[in-house]
Amino acid sequence: MSAAASPAVIPPGEIPPAEDLDLVRVYVWELPVRVTHWIIALSIVVLSATGLYIGRPFLISSGPAGQNHLMATAKVIHFYAAIAFGVSVMARVFWMFLGNNYARWDKFIPVHRRRRRGLVPTLKFYLFALRKPPGFIGHNPIAGLTYTAVFGLYAFITATGLAMYSVDAPVGSPFRKLQWLIPLFGGLPWARWIHHVIMWLLLGFAVHHVYSAILMSEVEATGTIESIFS
Repeated sequence: MSAAASPAVIPPGEIPPAEDLDLVRVYVWELPVRVTHWIIALSIVVLSATGLYIGRPFLISSGPAGQNHLMATAKVIHFYAAIAFGVSVMARVFWMFLGNNYARWDKFIPVHRRRRRGLVPTLKFYLFALRKPPGFIGHNPIAGLTYTAVFGLYAFITATGLAMYSVDAPVGSPFRKLQWLIPLFGGLPWARWIHHVIMWLLLGFAVHHVYSAILMSEVEATGTIESIFS
């Protein structure tokens, strides 16, 4: 739940002026949104840690490698974290068409006039040119466009990961049939490089995401950000 101002009917995705109005509770982040959000966040942490080790092993076993399986363990953890990541991303995409007003796809792509008109004022707020942001419940227009780009990165990092795994998958695995992805990225070295770069882009976005969430929580004080935890 998050608190938004107005005792009357609230237009979808809009916060009316707060003068002389009471606060009412508005259900913004549904359970599937919160669950997929945190699975994606945790899986990115696990995937980044194991991916860095796979790309440049920094742990050395004290005995024979065949008895320690450090790399094999890292790859297994990476693989299952990738499954959790992929399933959660697909579930969130499906929920863009099944969820409530605040979870739907038009909060990511500004097809409505009010959200398009809110792009510049919201950008000015992020650039410290406005003291207060325009009133939007849930994702503001800039955040929505940013998340659209992030989902695009999700698609590319998944495709490059599948391209690399297609040559490492067991014989007879259906993942072997995905080797047609390799030429699309210019070969395995390029696929690995793109995969690595996107990882750092996502980690950089995570830093910005936490900062902007704290900023909006302090300025708007509507409880929308805090409700992702509850």
